[in-house]
Amino acid sequence: MSDLILHHYAGSPFSEKVRLVLGYKGLAWQSVNVPVMMPKTDVVALTGGYRRTPFLQVGADIYCDTALMCRVIEQHSPAPSLWPASAAGQTDLLAQWADSDLFWVAVPYTMQPAGAAAIFAGAPPEFMQAFAADRGAMTAGMKRPTTRDAAAALQSYLGWLEQMLGDGRGFLCGAAASLADFSVAQSIWYIRRAPPVSGILAPFTRVAAWYERVAAFGHGEASKLSSADAIAVANSSTPVASLVQPGLGFEAGAAVQVSAMDYASDIVAGELVGLSHESITLRRVDERAGTVHVHFPRIAYSLRNSES
Repeated sequence: MSDLILHHYAGSPFSEKVRLVLGYKGLAWQSVNVPVMMPKTDVVALTGGYRRTPFLQVGADIYCDTALMCRVIEQHSPAPSLWPASAAGQTDLLAQWADSDLFWVAVPYTMQPAGAAAIFAGAPPEFMQAFAADRGAMTAGMKRPTTRDAAAALQSYLGWLEQMLGDGRGFLCGAAASLADFSVAQSIWYIRRAPPVSGILAPFTRVAAWYERVAAFGHGEASKLSSADAIAVANSSTPVASLVQPGLGFEAGAAVQVSAMDYASDIVAGELVGLSHESITLRRVDERAGTVHVHFPRIAYSLRNSES
């Protein structure tokens, strides 16, 4: 497999999840810094319109959504596993809850005025206005909790995690770390970045000790790569062959559209070249990136024929 290229930015929670996974695996990877908000010209050249951060590039294959990205990293480097046998299905269930329910109370809670001021300390007012507008467009139509509602939910969620760790286990699903730990850790990391509001974590001492164990894995060994060079890598590479499994309602070669079901639902259009219960793969041709395969998880993504 070609080198792992992570397209991310420093303050992105989901990027932190993947950075910690790379650290857990002890991997070397290439780091492309992407814009915090639109426009993202070089991003779109590779993804076809998917704007969420991060995404993972391996040659001419572009992997969207951290749920899929972590499976790709597992295939690249199986040990230590993100899915220890002792945890069975617990890992995925807890990771999915953390990526959705926990994340969407942690972010609104942290971004209350005092928290936002700490996270964006020193940023000019124009940036703050542009960021708010960008994220507003990204989550248009999505109902988000108030600060009070988010705080109430966080108290319950943190309490559940504290109880899970009450038997002395080292990690959420047992003695070994798993994908669940990194999925939960991203939200704790984000809250901790805003000291004026991070006091909500203080009563949960087991969660704090657990988080330090996860953070200690670090981020692996990153080397910088420009977005232009990443596009050149894609252009000079051949994407991995994929397969459309029969009986799933779509034919290989169909013109289709993929979009996220929750937020940032930008449409990515292309030729369907891969489909299973786990993933979707589109073939796209870009003027700069050449022929790329863009991959999405099947869960939480809508797949439609382009004519519909």
